[in-house]
Amino acid sequence: MSASLAVCEGAARTFGSGPHAVVALQPTDCEVVPGARVAVVGPSGSGKSTLLHLLAGLDTPTRGRAYWPGIREALRPGVITVVFQGPSLLPPLTVVENVALPLALAGIGDLDRRLAAIEALDRLQLSDLAERLPEELSGGQAQRVAVARALAGCPRLILADEPTGQLDAGHAAVVLDTLVAVAGHRGAGLVVATHDPAIAGKLDERWEMHSGRLQTPVAGRP
Repeated sequence: MSASLAVCEGAARTFGSGPHAVVALQPTDCEVVPGARVAVVGPSGSGKSTLLHLLAGLDTPTRGRAYWPGIREALRPGVITVVFQGPSLLPPLTVVENVALPLALAGIGDLDRRLAAIEALDRLQLSDLAERLPEELSGGQAQRVAVARALAGCPRLILADEPTGQLDAGHAAVVLDTLVAVAGHRGAGLVVATHDPAIAGKLDERWEMHSGRLQTPVAGRP
């Protein structure tokens, strides 16, 4: 059996200290394996984003640990990809340059990264926007470009934090279908934090979070 891609063992995260400390995540045990399709659901402030940040290596637990036994490469751009709640595109770069940026950071050559970026844009029906600047995009278009950027490389683990929150139902379905298709093609694990029951219902597992505590994972489908 393949090693887990990401593991939290008693991982907890507290912000601040003393009487003003905020416990964002209670001690948590979970793992993401290759081929996983996980929806993390729960109200705003329940700890979904904090959990994803720990799984991504973007933050460090204040208690316990997070580690990546199934990912031998360094946690460099492209190996673990994150789709944030906001698009966070770089204003001076065109759409295609934004999508290709993680590949540039990973040392991929100019032609190869442009071809990969165009392919990712095609998947999300965005190729006609390739030479535009972020300021020329709608919020929904910018969010879809951010998804394309996350998928342009060869991710082993895809973490998406409310990736469809700014999208209408049609584009939300395109984004989810693309995330699942790319994850399947790469043999990657996929974890999506979402408020949308329709999105959660299309994934195989559902992890429920309440007040910073991860509940026992349950089946995502009847």
